[in-house]
Amino acid sequence: MRFGFFKKGNDRNDVEPKKIKKVVTITSNVIDGLISYSKMHHPYEGILILEGERKRTEILINNLVIPPFSVHGPFYSGFPINELPFDLKYVGTAHSHPSGSSQPSLEDLNHFYGLISIIICHPYDESDIHAYDSNGREVDLIRR
Repeated sequence: MRFGFFKKGNDRNDVEPKKIKKVVTITSNVIDGLISYSKMHHPYEGILILEGERKRTEILINNLVIPPFSVHGPFYSGFPINELPFDLKYVGTAHSHPSGSSQPSLEDLNHFYGLISIIICHPYDESDIHAYDSNGREVDLIRR
């Protein structure tokens, strides 16, 4: 006798997972805030928390939060996560790279927080803003 959950051919491991493309939408106020905050902290890195809404394949970023007790240096920035108030609107972080490279470092990927990471590199223009997932893959960024 064969039970339904032991059927062959319907094994979930046989099915290749669908690759869902994520899209990040960002408001113009957030873009302006990222640029201003990054220029203000140059030559040090600046770090911010991204607030927004998550839908199935879209992340809408509509606000920035300055993390409590954040630290800034020429090659690092961070904050103690345990001091962060609990809020379901947090979708990730944004930080600047004064070096001019927008690629996430190994340190950035190891300290990934949330669903998305935005990196803005020097000279801090709108074209210097890039979004990445937790694997370091660039995600489409759309201005709203």
